Amino acid sequence: MLTTFHYFEAYSNLYELNQYLVSRGFDVLSVNYRSGIMYGHDFTEPPKRGHLGASEYQDVVAGARVLAARPDVDPKHIGIYGLSYGGYLTALALARNSDIFAAGADQAGVHDWRGFIDTFSGHQVGTPEQRAIAFAASPLGDLSKWRSPIYIDAGDDDRNVPFSQAVTLAALLEARGVDVTLHAVPDELHEYTVYAHELDRFQRTADFLETHLGLANAR
Repeated sequence: MLTTFHYFEAYSNLYELNQYLVSRGFDVLSVNYRSGIMYGHDFTEPPKRGHLGASEYQDVVAGARVLAARPDVDPKHIGIYGLSYGGYLTALALARNSDIFAAGADQAGVHDWRGFIDTFSGHQVGTPEQRAIAFAASPLGDLSKWRSPIYIDAGDDDRNVPFSQAVTLAALLEARGVDVTLHAVPDELHEYTVYAHELDRFQRTADFLETHLGLANAR
């Protein structure tokens, strides 16, 4: 009997990559988590979102639990991926719930909100309390339970999320013995501008998840 392997996605507008993953044998759940789009101000800016407390992470876990409860899903083979904010939630999911998410692919995600505090507070230096809350809401603030392997893909000329965030996370995880693959793309921005680079990111993401969620061994 062939075991089914399932994949959970945390960034709702990567439709092309979703379709590509489906063509590779994954089941994909795409989540429009709180702080996302299309449902008005209160949905887009919920209390304690992002650097204020990561409240939207509840939606990521809820989606995974819905999948895990399905009879056609193997709950031991649920993965997660996302770009930008979805990359942030991917890393946060692995940091907080490696017991739920078996592997993840983080594309240009935020790993430490403290680097953005000044922007969010109107170009004023954040208070110690603000910085403490921002760090607690960051993947770097919760590494002790991180066990699942991660693929990190980022351009080294990213103008939205500093490339150093990817390098720092990879180094800290490697020091803790976590399986990390970091792929740096020279001269690329936050969202890749060269078509070939985007196709390569699709391929590498699918290959990594196939390997670490067990789909490649099931064929």
